[in-house]
Amino acid sequence: MAHEKLILGIESSCDDTSIGIVDRHGRVLACETAGQEIIHNQHGGVYPEYASRAHAQSIYPAIDKALAAAGVRGQDLRAIAVTRGPGLIGSLQVGINAAASLALGWGIPVIGVNHLRGHLRSADLEEARVTYPAVVLLASGGHTILAHLPDRHDAIVLGRTRDDSVGEAYDKVARMLGLGFPGGKAIDQRAALGTANIKFPRPILQQGLDFSFSGLKSAVARHIESNPEILVEDICASFVEACLDILVTKAERAIETTHASCLVLVGGVAASAQLRAGMARMAEKNGVKLCLPPLKWSTDNGAMIALAGWEYLECGLAPELVATPRIPLSAF
Repeated sequence: MAHEKLILGIESSCDDTSIGIVDRHGRVLACETAGQEIIHNQHGGVYPEYASRAHAQSIYPAIDKALAAAGVRGQDLRAIAVTRGPGLIGSLQVGINAAASLALGWGIPVIGVNHLRGHLRSADLEEARVTYPAVVLLASGGHTILAHLPDRHDAIVLGRTRDDSVGEAYDKVARMLGLGFPGGKAIDQRAALGTANIKFPRPILQQGLDFSFSGLKSAVARHIESNPEILVEDICASFVEACLDILVTKAERAIETTHASCLVLVGGVAASAQLRAGMARMAEKNGVKLCLPPLKWSTDNGAMIALAGWEYLECGLAPELVATPRIPLSAF
């Protein structure tokens, strides 16, 4: 193994401290992640100050574990890639400070990576899966974006959420039902046991490629208030069906608009078994290839940031290393 052919990726944009070590082909030598679910569960969502404190406590032990697992020294790496945004500014700053100090000590470059670009690259971790032109649906706790990828470097945004992201809607509905945080896995598990017998609205379903989930979330809240005896499983099943209807319909419309031959599903919500199944049926009907990252690479992780770092190196990109809470998908 030529150690100079490895990049260490640091992801700390929200509530996961994750360190990945990846070669230029996407092979993952190590990935160590410290989650914060226990810390934030009592608040029903991510509490920014607690998140940044937890990152500060976890980041160096996670880096040490990743280096040991990969069998390399920091000085032997090609570079460090670190999320510079979008995300919580305090959390981002912890990662950037760690990356800058280690890069200085090890004498290697540091690359500030757009977190959303990391998600795009996650589908190629461990093996190259994405073919172009492609449509990507990035669905997570902070983002719901449809984009056209004519090639590996360009991303043209076709639609985005006008209010809540789908992952945020999942978390808020889970809070209403007392299912804890994060809400995605809990809601999907309950939905599998229920019946989708409630006709929740599908906001702006027939209007373009933008998304809106705030009205759906409010409709669920009103229904819970008016029907306190209804089964939680049926509420979850009906809510999930509405979300899937919106996501699948918009993704199918994007494929028809762009004539893409590949559909890529990334982001934390891409771990949903129901969403994967729904997208698989739609992709088969339209004769397009469905690209899914393995479940462990769907949520935020340092490996995807490391692989994105290789793309930045290949393109000669060196964005300013500044914590930036908002960065569009189209920007490096």
